[in-house]
Amino acid sequence: MKKCGSMLVKKLLFLLFVVLSLQSLTAQQIWGEARLNKSSVYVGEPVQVSVTVYTSTWFTKGLDLGNIKVNGAFSVYFRPVSKSFQRNGKNFAGVELIYNVFPFSEDNVTFPALEIEVESPAPGGYKGIKHVVKTSEKLIKVKPIPPNFKHSDWLVASSLTVSEHWFGNTKKAKVGDVLERTITRKAGGTVAELIPPAVWDTLPNVSMYPGRGTIDNYKSKTYISAQRTESVRYLFEKEGTITIPEKVFTWYHPFQKKLYKKTLKAVTIEVAANPDLGMLDSVRDSLKLQEVQISEEVSEERPYTILGLSIKEFIIACIILIISLLVVVFLLRRIIKYIIKRRKAYKNSELYYFNKLKRTVGSNDKTKVMNALYRWIDEIDIEEPSAQYLLQKYDVKNEVDVANIASSLSVHKLKNIRKNYLNRNTISLDKKWINP
Repeated sequence: MKKCGSMLVKKLLFLLFVVLSLQSLTAQQIWGEARLNKSSVYVGEPVQVSVTVYTSTWFTKGLDLGNIKVNGAFSVYFRPVSKSFQRNGKNFAGVELIYNVFPFSEDNVTFPALEIEVESPAPGGYKGIKHVVKTSEKLIKVKPIPPNFKHSDWLVASSLTVSEHWFGNTKKAKVGDVLERTITRKAGGTVAELIPPAVWDTLPNVSMYPGRGTIDNYKSKTYISAQRTESVRYLFEKEGTITIPEKVFTWYHPFQKKLYKKTLKAVTIEVAANPDLGMLDSVRDSLKLQEVQISEEVSEERPYTILGLSIKEFIIACIILIISLLVVVFLLRRIIKYIIKRRKAYKNSELYYFNKLKRTVGSNDKTKVMNALYRWIDEIDIEEPSAQYLLQKYDVKNEVDVANIASSLSVHKLKNIRKNYLNRNTISLDKKWINP
């Protein structure tokens, strides 16, 4: 009977397992995930983030989130890509969204968690059902720029081309002439905001007026490139030979992990004298006016700042400052209360009245000395609160004249009496005192 019952239980458990397995096989499965192609990069180095949503049926509505804001980085969205795979004989469909994330500071970057709304039918159905799929955030660790590189020169790119164009005669020039130089850099695998501005070398006897630069981004379905164009005008103020030094542009290749450079050759210009020096001042004033106009236009385009900080940085700085001030105020209040408490305790102590007594010793006012002595005696614990008892008990060497206490007291003698009083439990002071 027991065996039959045991067999029945096993059969029921087996049937339950089969039913649950069939349900799991026939139930719709839908999930999402985010993956990084690398978790640690240099400043400006791109990270490919793949956000993929899978379903065990199909999607009845296209999935396209567009670009996603990533704090501390530039984000570039490419396009959705359809995917499919098989698992345990079951087909799964997926849509992959590809992003390139470019950190622009040395702080770590977090690609945010996402809640993606998709529509997918249940198994055997055809009508799409709305689902919300969640992905977890992904941390990107950002490595600082190598110490032997300047921030103003650092560029991460898969390629770089550099070209220049001169407006004017670079072979011959005279004082007051203006030459304009335009340099264009095209970088692959980065965004224009990360191409560092050109640094123009200062030259003796030449005034330089940088023009307004332009930046552009070019994006295909799977690739991004960028371009920065900058110009500068050279005003020759004295005759002689002027050499504009070579210009070197470097970039770091993130896949080959190598550093490359492009060099623009030095240019030597012979500047001749010009008898019409009046035109020099006219040209200089015109260029300065244009420089001011360009500077004002650039200032208008810059984001609003407070004391050189962005609004976010200013708020964080204010919060830190307020917290610091609150901590300082709290500590000062605690310290002041502690000092007041200690001072109050000291003014009610035996030591306070002893120090007052020391300051009166040697005074010609004998009454004042005796009053201070008895005020101190009131604070100590002796059997007979009198000066005579104090001296008989603790003036071991009989240094003080009992008949003339005020005149014979000294600071040294007082210290010895107090020392004997404080050590009364460790030394023998019994002089067989009898109260007269």
